[in-house]
Amino acid sequence: MKLAIFGATGGTGIELLRQALAAGHEVTAVVRDPRRLPTDLPSGLGIVQADLMDPDAIAPAVRDRDAVLSAMGSGSRGPTTVCSDSIGAIATAMARGRTRRLLMTSASGLVADAGDGVFTRYVLKPLLVQRLFKHAYADLREAERRLRATDLDWTIVRPSRLTDRGLTGRYRTAWDTNIKGGLSTTRADTAHCLLALAADPTSVRHAVSVAS
Repeated sequence: MKLAIFGATGGTGIELLRQALAAGHEVTAVVRDPRRLPTDLPSGLGIVQADLMDPDAIAPAVRDRDAVLSAMGSGSRGPTTVCSDSIGAIATAMARGRTRRLLMTSASGLVADAGDGVFTRYVLKPLLVQRLFKHAYADLREAERRLRATDLDWTIVRPSRLTDRGLTGRYRTAWDTNIKGGLSTTRADTAHCLLALAADPTSVRHAVSVAS
């Protein structure tokens, strides 16, 4: 597949680059600062340096792609619009071209639902996790809203707490609900799930939870 990847210098984004290149995909990383990319990536990576919030600047990078994957995120605990502004810009740029498939990384902590255990649903998430990450989750919630409002072929991927334990290949997924006992997800498993779903048309217009 011909892929464009945003958030490529973050933990999940780097895993996406490594796995996509290793699988033989044609990959373009869309980044503000190419110097933040690892120097040991497999060969064949295309790089576009652009303002990620400018649809005109990123339009060439998303044109005629089989899929666009966003692993954008903010490392700040303060107010942020990184995810919502970037997904808005990406969707606008895609609407001008012929690319329709867009996958976005979100977070399972954003939602407490029947898929969670009782403690997680009624105590852990609403009283701790959602308060601790209230600004990041507000941004993700708005990003999801903007994505759902488009007519693109979107999929939202919601990992639980991200870790760096590497690819397990034993992760679980659930569509439009959370995963009971799914307390953590490796970044590598998240990347693997994103790449698998990019080629799965049945996942279009679904939110997919993933847990290692």
